[in-house]
Amino acid sequence: VSSDHRLPTTDHRPPTTDHRPPTLRPPTLRPSDPPIAMPTMQDSTTAVQDYLEQIHNLIETKGYARAVEIAGNLGVSQASVSAMLRRLDAEGFVVHERYRGLVLTSKGRAIAQEIIERHDILTRLLRRFGIDEETIYRDVEGMEHHISAQTLDRKSTRLNSSH
Repeated sequence: VSSDHRLPTTDHRPPTTDHRPPTLRPPTLRPSDPPIAMPTMQDSTTAVQDYLEQIHNLIETKGYARAVEIAGNLGVSQASVSAMLRRLDAEGFVVHERYRGLVLTSKGRAIAQEIIERHDILTRLLRRFGIDEETIYRDVEGMEHHISAQTLDRKSTRLNSSH
């Protein structure tokens, strides 16, 4: 048998490459381009929102977010976190390089900030009822994903006007 003998392959797909730009710069828009809509929470699931909120909070407090900390904060396995980080990367919410780090994209940051704003508004509302902080935290974690934007806007307006 010749050393140059090769078995034929059945996989004719081109090799996969990473097409992400080297930096996280927004694309240059031409005047003829349609406006870019900001992502909304309706663009994501509750689990995605929880992960984005955790990632944002870790980056804000520590300067970085690691899978082990995300897993601990959310009470899930590191394998679950790794799978979700791959999903978040594929859906354009984060840029994740294994063993290197994690960066929120503008899309991911926008949703995380919206969740954090909802969390803050609902927390302030429930504190007015004299509810203990542990109960407030648990209640807000459930409410923040399901309250409508219209209701939240009304609550926010009333909370801010009654300071």
